[in-house]
Amino acid sequence: MRVISYFDSRRKDHWLNEIRRSDWGAAEFLYQLLSGGSFFDAVGQNSRVLLLTDGDELISFCTYAEKDDIQPTDLTPWMGFVYTFPEHRGHRYVGLLLEEIERIAGEEGVSEVFISTNHTGLYEKYGCEFKTEMKDMHGDPTRVYVKRIGG
Repeated sequence: MRVISYFDSRRKDHWLNEIRRSDWGAAEFLYQLLSGGSFFDAVGQNSRVLLLTDGDELISFCTYAEKDDIQPTDLTPWMGFVYTFPEHRGHRYVGLLLEEIERIAGEEGVSEVFISTNHTGLYEKYGCEFKTEMKDMHGDPTRVYVKRIGG
């Protein structure tokens, strides 16, 4: 298994179709942003889509982005659109994506990465700490976690 960058891949159409296989509404939104060319407008110019792959199969994916579903906010960057396909859950694959985000954030001199989620007990397994509850773009409450980098 390896983590690749969607935008650095020469097989974007293949990976886009793999993302579309997801049964999650947010993944469909990510698919629309990518296929419609509006990803960077929505989440920021320096944002990335990271894919955990096993050969041609997409196992898990996420974004490392300037913005997420809490806007406006001064908090940045965000790990968002985190998804693992059901048949691969329970193996802590999200941790491999988070390790890559930590590596990138460290190279960029970032000290904290934020995660907006309704999950409780998932991100704590990876050293994330609950920070606060905020409202997402739809006005719904969401839990905000922080992952401290290099500490």
